[in-house]
Amino acid sequence: MEARLPKPTILTVDDDPGVAASISRDLRTRYGQDYRVIRATSGAQALEVLAELALRARPVALIATDQRMPEMTGVEMLARARDITPDTKFLLLTAYADTEAAIAAINDVGLDYYLLKPWDPPTERLYPVVDDLLGDWRQAHPPDAGEVTVVGHRWSERSHEVKTFLSRNHVPYQWREIDRDEEAGRLVELAGAGPDDLPLVLVPDGQPLRAPSTLDLAGALGLRTQAEQPLYDLCIVGGGPAGLAAAVYAASEGLRAVVVEKEAPGGQAGQSASIQNYLGFPKGLSGADLAHRAVAQAARFGAEMLLARDVVALEARGPVRAVRFGDSGEVEARAVLVASGVSYRRLEGPGLADLAGRGVYYGSSASEAVQCEGDDVYVVGGANSAGQAALNFARYARRVVMVVRGARLEDTMSMYLIAQIRANDRIEVRLRSSVVAAHGDGHLASITLCEQGSAPEELPATWLFVYIGASPRTDWLGPGVARDPRGFVLTGPELLASSATTPWPLARSPYALETSTPGVFAAGDVRLDSMKRVASAVGEGAMAIHLVHQYLATT
Repeated sequence: MEARLPKPTILTVDDDPGVAASISRDLRTRYGQDYRVIRATSGAQALEVLAELALRARPVALIATDQRMPEMTGVEMLARARDITPDTKFLLLTAYADTEAAIAAINDVGLDYYLLKPWDPPTERLYPVVDDLLGDWRQAHPPDAGEVTVVGHRWSERSHEVKTFLSRNHVPYQWREIDRDEEAGRLVELAGAGPDDLPLVLVPDGQPLRAPSTLDLAGALGLRTQAEQPLYDLCIVGGGPAGLAAAVYAASEGLRAVVVEKEAPGGQAGQSASIQNYLGFPKGLSGADLAHRAVAQAARFGAEMLLARDVVALEARGPVRAVRFGDSGEVEARAVLVASGVSYRRLEGPGLADLAGRGVYYGSSASEAVQCEGDDVYVVGGANSAGQAALNFARYARRVVMVVRGARLEDTMSMYLIAQIRANDRIEVRLRSSVVAAHGDGHLASITLCEQGSAPEELPATWLFVYIGASPRTDWLGPGVARDPRGFVLTGPELLASSATTPWPLARSPYALETSTPGVFAAGDVRLDSMKRVASAVGEGAMAIHLVHQYLATT
């Protein structure tokens, strides 16, 4: 007989017997089949229960606690509970008079949500909140490590790319390191693979994939890579916040829309461990969570999502715009939205290019922080993305060193991030500094750090993550779409005011987000002078659909 895994626990805490019975009953009614609901009547008892569950290695998914309890408040109990069960979701049940304490607890103890009592009817006020919290917990704690297995070298650039693709597309997998894991060697032998075949990817009911391309990997996993229709109303190139917002609004308003994404939904924002200033999420949310929700929302309205397709050209064919892929294939649409975003700029210096993917990385997914546990991590950059990454790495690393070229974080980073960085004892900020070289044989071993006014120093380092500048992904647009010298797309009034060599061809003025090719629009970070924030990208994506409607109505 196959052993069953223990159910995750939901712990309720309230000193009022009537309220305790009510919340436990409501949660058991909805979630009792998949979760074990346990009740505690005081903060002290709750901590005893949590300690016992920890000793038995029983996962705790959610703690729902009252705030006003004698001897120990709910927030005080949660602060101590965080040390016992660091990944549990926290829900505070509170009266209106205690909302200030609840809001403070978001920063102080990592409170996920606070809910005003009473919560009747639970179907409207309690269950939607708990559904979201448990959904997020389940996503971070899949019931198993996944049926996909990746075998490769720790310091392999391609292995890193494969693992990143799987993580960002929410595909659970097991990682087997060929140099440290005997089972990895056995799997390679069984597959009849050699050193040149790594990384080896084993998928259920499929042939082993030897050093697969991203497109081959996506196809083997059943991800959509081919368009279903011969002609769309709108093709959206890029699945970041702007592209996903455009997909939601286009499909919800009846347009036949398709999103083409080279890597994974979310763009640079999708790699963020915590976006804390996005409207409506006081605790913040991860970029992966935001992307996951947006993809589900777009799919619900009927938008298509093509993954692992690299767009290499744009062609105007009369009233139709064609987007061509590098590995053959294309999508035709009546209008195109360029939302291909930006890439992090590359560091220049001896050894840095050779060690890319072998200790030197450009950007990172939130899940990569755990691999740095106990190590020193260097983060290059002084904008929000670098700050969010540093805070995420600090959860696991022994020390995180931020290398910032500027003289002040305040010049480039939001204050809420600066406050958290300064309060974190594991994070050190090196201002007026830059990494000028990397050293190592096969993988990163040290870096050369140069601080203004001081002699260069070589420091031991195995992890270097870079978050600097922005290089727009616009080479594929060709000469028909005007750009500035750095490659950012000109739109609307900026297009008319510029001295671009590609003039506007029609008698009417271009729409606000329209490029020099009529029917081709741009939104988000790829557009000149965009705000470079998630909320503004979402707004531009939504605004673009209004303009696409106007364009389609006149063609």
